[in-house]
Amino acid sequence: MITGFRLNLAPLKEPLGFIKFIEWLTAIFAFGSCGGYSGRTIVSLFCSEGRNETLNATFNYPFRLNLVALVESNTTLCNHSVPVTHLVGDSASSAQFFVGVAIICFLYSIVALLVYLGYMHVYKDSDFGPMFDFGLTAAIAFLWLVCSSAWAKGLQNVKDATGTADITTTLALCKESDVSCEVTDFANMRTLNVSVVFGYLNLIVWAGNAWIVYKETRCHSQKYTARQGAGAGRGQQVPAAI
Repeated sequence: MITGFRLNLAPLKEPLGFIKFIEWLTAIFAFGSCGGYSGRTIVSLFCSEGRNETLNATFNYPFRLNLVALVESNTTLCNHSVPVTHLVGDSASSAQFFVGVAIICFLYSIVALLVYLGYMHVYKDSDFGPMFDFGLTAAIAFLWLVCSSAWAKGLQNVKDATGTADITTTLALCKESDVSCEVTDFANMRTLNVSVVFGYLNLIVWAGNAWIVYKETRCHSQKYTARQGAGAGRGQQVPAAI
């Protein structure tokens, strides 16, 4: 068996190679839209004497909100002493899990494309290649389901923690009768919403890819051959008795 590199771009025109290229792109969009995020929430404090105060909190990936200061030092706001106050919540585990899966998929797609374009003759000559590819692709599809669901919940926690209701609960000053608090400028989380969409899109793409790879395995080819043989056997006529 010849194992040398042989460049052949034909697999890119077939579902097996083309879908890996799509997975490479969707992985980039998934971790890029989440891992590169930074946003700022502005809170307005309306004091009883008609004077307003403003607080702002800038947060970013991996969304450890409990480390983000809303009030950075002991200060006086609306004639009330306010201690250091942080946002509430930590979505780092779900965000890092999501980005980690996306990076793994990005790297695996590159390796798989390299194999398809240069070592397809080796890939198809062995049972190990297609079976390993199928098993890993199916596992990654499952990981996309888990990490996308976890990140969707984590993102909702981020939205809640930076909303008016939670900030009013977190900031003790907002509970004073002569002070009213409101988030007047919400952080734009459009890219984070996009990251969740790409997470579930990756799930669909990788699940479809698992079926495509499965058709390259010996298990599928043996079942197909058996069905063909059974069909041919039923098509034969039984000779009439003389």
